[in-house]
Amino acid sequence: MKRVTIVLLLIALVGVGARAYYTSTTGQQAVVSTARVAAGHIVDVVDATGTLQAVTTVQVGTQVSGTVSWLGADFNSIVRKGDVIARLDPSLLDAQIAQVRANLARASADVENARVQVADAQVKYERAQVLSQKSLLARSELDAARVAVDTEQAQLKSALAQLIQAEASLSQSEVTRQHATITAPIDGIVIQRSVDVGQTVAASLQSPTIFSIAADLARMQVQASIDESDIGKIAPGQAVSFTVDAYPAERFTGVTRQVRLQPTVVQNVTTYTVIVDVPNAELKLKPGMTATVSIEIARRDDVVTVPNAALRFTPSTAALAALGVTTGPAAEPARAGRGAKVWVRENGVVRSVAVKTGLSDGQATELLSGDLAPGTEVVTNVLTASDAARPTAAAPTGGMFMGGSPAGGPGLGGQGGNRQGATRPAGGAR
Repeated sequence: MKRVTIVLLLIALVGVGARAYYTSTTGQQAVVSTARVAAGHIVDVVDATGTLQAVTTVQVGTQVSGTVSWLGADFNSIVRKGDVIARLDPSLLDAQIAQVRANLARASADVENARVQVADAQVKYERAQVLSQKSLLARSELDAARVAVDTEQAQLKSALAQLIQAEASLSQSEVTRQHATITAPIDGIVIQRSVDVGQTVAASLQSPTIFSIAADLARMQVQASIDESDIGKIAPGQAVSFTVDAYPAERFTGVTRQVRLQPTVVQNVTTYTVIVDVPNAELKLKPGMTATVSIEIARRDDVVTVPNAALRFTPSTAALAALGVTTGPAAEPARAGRGAKVWVRENGVVRSVAVKTGLSDGQATELLSGDLAPGTEVVTNVLTASDAARPTAAAPTGGMFMGGSPAGGPGLGGQGGNRQGATRPAGGAR
């Protein structure tokens, strides 16, 4: 009797297992996640980061060495071209000018002395000529008198050259003295001051920077670093939007002006600098701010868009069986300008629709052709009852249920076990 009871119990367990297996393979209850086709616009962008700078920034330095004795500008000072903004101590330069003037006076006196010597030698030569004609002077003495004239004339030319050199030295010293007074080269605003009064600056090797002056902060530029894989898409005249940390809720706009050809390589990553012109009438943007930039590459307005999740969805055989679809699985996911399939749900019935896609922004894709009107429900994921039994399964992010209670778990559709829920493109897709 005991053995019969055990046999009956085993028969009952086998029946329960067979029923569960049959239910899981032939009558699965499925959860369908959907989104809606929408009407809107598609924008393809390249994202990058950059730094805000003034369009024109002039580094104001000094051509002479000395001690800063006076500063006429500070940070944020508004200056005009020609305004005196700094002075160096001129005492050493004044002493040099006095010395050069003394050298000039001595050179001038040397010229006068040389002229007197030339005149004297000329008189002696003329007297020697008269005596030679009367045979009262030897021929050698006449030649010596002529050589003396030539020598004194050469001395005069040398003295004149030294005089010109002294005059040039005086002019150079006076110009150097003028450089001790530093003026603004452009109209603008001081954005940096690098020295203080009493500090010594040396211009022996390079001109030290005293001020940095930005020409006009009402017009700025962003220097954006674009990866080499995206630089081929960038061209002058493209629309740009960006944000800065100082105003996270506000978007600023600009236009690309230049793609610089000099590459920058950091850790084997090559980037190129793109210059973006930015209006700054309210002076909110400051030099040095970090900008998160989006450059508009292409745009489609007033088009029908399908969520990318629906294009990526490729149902498995089990998912098709759960949906009551007897045809094979869909073709490969959509690529721009190529044919693909999306799965549409209408009145509880799921069917596939062939479509042709265009521009994509990463969330939605332009629909070039296909029997899909705005508001049409497209399938983005399918979950079955067997998926709910998996302990690591994640619940779907919204959707409609077919034939049973909700169940969490990985979907039976999508490439590589894609679990993405319904995408919400512009236009109100759910």
